[in-house]
Amino acid sequence: MIFSLENSEQRLVHELHDGSRNAMQNFYALYAEKLTAVAARYISNDEDLKDVMQEVMVGIFTNIHKFDYRGKGSLLAWTSRVTANKALTFLRQQKHFDFVKLTWDIVEEAGGSDPEMKDISPEVLHECIRNLPPGYRAVLNLYVFENHTHEEIAQMLGIKRDTSASQLHRARKLLAKELKEYTTSKHSQR
Repeated sequence: MIFSLENSEQRLVHELHDGSRNAMQNFYALYAEKLTAVAARYISNDEDLKDVMQEVMVGIFTNIHKFDYRGKGSLLAWTSRVTANKALTFLRQQKHFDFVKLTWDIVEEAGGSDPEMKDISPEVLHECIRNLPPGYRAVLNLYVFENHTHEEIAQMLGIKRDTSASQLHRARKLLAKELKEYTTSKHSQR
């Protein structure tokens, strides 16, 4: 039987604290897809993603006793942080964390505008983010999705605050360019 998040999240946490295998299976059924999406924002290679997710699950089940339930959604918030941290650790260890240093900047087209987001599915947006260079992708995710400041990002990644801001700026420009190309090609196919 799978738990309902609204009614049984606290009970699930309690059973996870007790080491219940059934609770682990229920947790996996409820959260694996969401946590994989978090990790996939950082890791573009599917095989690496599988490895990281295995480490994430082991880490969560091993350290669940450190988690204190604080109300609906707190389990997802905690496990999402664990997932992001494991993904960043993996990237650091694999040296896939190179920051793009460009001697040129992405030129903003005159009269250019951001693409209409209503024309872009979450899947397309997710794929475009996964295609960003690792440094861009990491900073974008930490800033936009994890709500970290540039100071916090710099400390987490071992870079300068200005590097974080620069990577975010370039990531946004490159992402906007890719999304605009997608919407242009989508409209030309009609």
